Amino acid sequence: MRVRAWQAVAAALTGLAIPFAWWFTASMSGQAFDPMQVEAVTFTGPSADTLMLVLSPPGDVLDFNVGLVPGVFLGSALATLIARKWKIVGFHDGYSMRRYLLGAALMGFGGMLAGGCAVGAGITGASVFALTAWVALRAIWLAAG
Repeated sequence: MRVRAWQAVAAALTGLAIPFAWWFTASMSGQAFDPMQVEAVTFTGPSADTLMLVLSPPGDVLDFNVGLVPGVFLGSALATLIARKWKIVGFHDGYSMRRYLLGAALMGFGGMLAGGCAVGAGITGASVFALTAWVALRAIWLAAG
């Protein structure tokens, strides 16, 4: 399969988002008056923040975390429309759909209980060359295989 130049550039920029987030939050934490956590991009916490914004009364703070989840959804939808590859995909039978929905619910619940997902922690930890993150990622890859 051939990869177009713009796709390779887009993939590289997407991959650079995590180290950029580490650098940016570290830079901002040095300038902020209040303590600020140095972090990278995550989806579990922002998903909860977005859900709470929908469920709570208006007036909550709109921030990066709340905009991340719908932004990724809308951005990917826009990209598929521009590439003319938009396609609705469904399940072959009701059993598969129930199984996937149950798995998604369990993964989301587990991620929220753990305060984040292991894959995201592995990727962000690997971006700063933490040995434990590489061990965790290897175990995740082997288990998935």
